[in-house]
Amino acid sequence: MVHRKLRECDAKQLVGRQLSKYCVDNDITDGIRGLFTFPVDDSTNFRHFRHTGLNLDNERLVLKPDMCFGKRGKHNLVLINETFEACEKWINSNINTEVEISGLKGKLTNFLIERFVPHEKEYYLSLMADADGTVIRFSTAGGIEVEENWDKVQQVHVKLDEEIDNTQLKFLLEGVPKVEYDKAVKFIVALYKMFCNLDFVLLEMNPWCFDNKGNVVPLDMRAELDDCAYFKNRKEWGEELKFPPSFGRIEMPEEKYISELDAKTGASLKLTVLNPDGCMWTMIAGGGASVVFADAIVDAGYGNELSNYGEYSGAPNEEEIYQYAKVVVRLASASRSPRKRKALIIGGGIANFTDIRATFKGIAHALLEYSDCLHRAGFKIWVRRGGPNYKEGLKMMKKLSEETELEIDVYGPEIGLTDVVPMAIAYVEGK
Repeated sequence: MVHRKLRECDAKQLVGRQLSKYCVDNDITDGIRGLFTFPVDDSTNFRHFRHTGLNLDNERLVLKPDMCFGKRGKHNLVLINETFEACEKWINSNINTEVEISGLKGKLTNFLIERFVPHEKEYYLSLMADADGTVIRFSTAGGIEVEENWDKVQQVHVKLDEEIDNTQLKFLLEGVPKVEYDKAVKFIVALYKMFCNLDFVLLEMNPWCFDNKGNVVPLDMRAELDDCAYFKNRKEWGEELKFPPSFGRIEMPEEKYISELDAKTGASLKLTVLNPDGCMWTMIAGGGASVVFADAIVDAGYGNELSNYGEYSGAPNEEEIYQYAKVVVRLASASRSPRKRKALIIGGGIANFTDIRATFKGIAHALLEYSDCLHRAGFKIWVRRGGPNYKEGLKMMKKLSEETELEIDVYGPEIGLTDVVPMAIAYVEGK
């Protein structure tokens, strides 16, 4: 499972489109759709919005950055109950300016504007997936001070493939006025069904409220999806949906290329470059294994030297894995690490269905293409893998080592999953 954050505007539009499918009351989305949330960036033509017929000049509006970071209000980055003219002026004055949020610096490039909703009471609601189901949290003390009032947050756990029962709802919504209780129940039940069916891993609304018509309105929303479910949900998510980079981080061309490659295949291909000048590089099969290997490297004290994080899974074909491996080894061979010795770990667990021989053929092709560069950069390679045709795959790697100057140590499931990590570190340290 790979968690991918959404911009708030995209999250609200997704929920606004889909939520009514999970409730018999079609008005369940009137509140969120009534916000008319729209995105703004440096390509936005404000003149266009003045001629949409929405009378934005007569509306009171909310403006905030939409770049996947929180505590925007505490950083004075939110305009509330302002005119469209004031919002336009603020954006023109602040777009592309650098801000620092929780120690990360980045430029303000994306914003959202939506209708201001007068309200009295603010609530908190979140749904978070875990290995056994979904954790649902609710509080009658929502808003920017929710962390200071965390003792007021109620929590229930709904097991996989089960529905929320009335006892859980009654416990969660204790303190909600009777006039709002039934609407809150319908909203949470529908939201939970949508959350599960569309493979959300996080959906947080802080705050949300009832407007003067009794509609539920999420004033602030944070959402993450399991992007391994893209092919299952791409029509519901929206073909145009894009996952933004984390705040303070500029996407590298190589990462963008892998992301585009991933979008074209039924397999999963992920790459995040952490330190392009590090000495510990990985090419891991499987999302779970990628986490285990990364943790092993960090636990060994080499977190700052971990160059990349990613995974390939879902049985990519030979050409797809060749393109993926080529990007990784090209980046690795270009590392400017001051260390004379560097390590590349090609690892994974014991596959059930993936043909190891086929994937290793693509990887071997990339290693052969960059063998001279890797050798000059001081790389040694460790391979650990199991599964269908793994013996043929390992033989292929041994043969590659014999035919080039690359030093490759090859292991199957006879050793532990991460046993190659201390071997690689010992090599890097010259032991």
